[in-house]
Amino acid sequence: MGHRRGFLPKLLLSLLAMVACFCAPARADKRVALVIGNSNYQNVTRLDNPMNDAKLMADTLRGLGFTLVGGAAQIDLDKVKFDGAVESFGNQLPGADVALFYYAGHGVQVRGSNYLVPVGANPTKEADVDFQMVDVALVLRQMEGSGTKLNLIILDACRNNPFGGRGLRATDGGLAQMRAPEGTLISYATQPGNVAQDGVDGDSPYTKALAATLRRPGLDIFQTFNEVGLAVMQATGNVQQPWVSTSPIKGSFHFVSAPAQAPAAPGPVVGTSEAAQAWATIQNTTSIAVLQTFVDRFGDTLYGNMAHARLEELKKTPVEAMSSPPSSQPQLASPPNTQARSNGAPGIGAAPSSVIIACDEEKQARSVEGLRSAMISFRNDGPAPVRIYWIDYTGKRKFYAEIATGQRHDQPTYLTHPWVVTDVAGKCIGFYLPHAQPREYVLR
Repeated sequence: MGHRRGFLPKLLLSLLAMVACFCAPARADKRVALVIGNSNYQNVTRLDNPMNDAKLMADTLRGLGFTLVGGAAQIDLDKVKFDGAVESFGNQLPGADVALFYYAGHGVQVRGSNYLVPVGANPTKEADVDFQMVDVALVLRQMEGSGTKLNLIILDACRNNPFGGRGLRATDGGLAQMRAPEGTLISYATQPGNVAQDGVDGDSPYTKALAATLRRPGLDIFQTFNEVGLAVMQATGNVQQPWVSTSPIKGSFHFVSAPAQAPAAPGPVVGTSEAAQAWATIQNTTSIAVLQTFVDRFGDTLYGNMAHARLEELKKTPVEAMSSPPSSQPQLASPPNTQARSNGAPGIGAAPSSVIIACDEEKQARSVEGLRSAMISFRNDGPAPVRIYWIDYTGKRKFYAEIATGQRHDQPTYLTHPWVVTDVAGKCIGFYLPHAQPREYVLR
């Protein structure tokens, strides 16, 4: 064991010399945010917390360098003022690097579209929503084409439908999932179709967790919203699970940059396994020599099995394919002959160089401290719902989402956090580790 401990720093130094490092860009020059909180509704149930939530978010974002539309949180907007605020937001975006829209208040979905509710809305029929409410797609259109590098839409608006029984037949509970355009992340306070809690102490659980997490140094955009989700789940006893929809985002964004540190030789991280540390470093390599070195040292571990699978895959891949630059777009399922080790269950597809592991490996799997964030995506093309679980630091499953037929789930995570897909009875279908490049796993 002493030989292996002494070997790790040398191995990491060698691998870091062979694998390109990931460097975060400097802080964006210009950040613009529109923050809206509607509490005092005139014709439906008043909400206690959105006004407080919006003020908390405005103060937080101002401290993080955002220019606020209107100079402060916009409170209790009617339809005319709401439209004007969104228009002003769009006019301020040219030349900005980051655009952020935050809304707390009532929100409804009608025929698959999401509408934000001004304080004076009083619809009596479905057609009224187009004239009395604000379609979230309108906000997205202001962002698209503005030249911003990153667009964020944050919706703490999944509360109970206040217009039930008013003839809005196509109105469903919660909000609908939206496709995020390029360079966009959409964060919901809870899962699509579910209802978020308003909170009992002045702020909603979601916004309270968001404001605290945004201030933490060194978290990139995916780490930030993953940590928010975990905090909300803990605060609500797993009743409320925030949701993220995103497209590929170029570069890296930090609300607060990590403190500058002098370069140092990598050493062991407290609480992490040596194999996991080394795997996080070399996971994306296409060097057969690097992978073989890893297998020789850590072949009796879960990560050694993954390295072996990658090694066998690369040996079967033509040199031309290995030298091609990786795509920045999520990739769809490839034919079975491009899969890494799998559990043999039919219908689980994976992109080349992805990691699918036998379900038998789950019993020895556990998460280790995250060193680098990633995005793992699942699309259910099968005939029945599936469930996804995170394997926590003790090796236990933690339920995250149920994915209905035809739906996709995008999950921020870390490279060293394993995930399991099961049927509704809990039987393992596939066991996965994230990849540094976005990957979409198609379940059939």
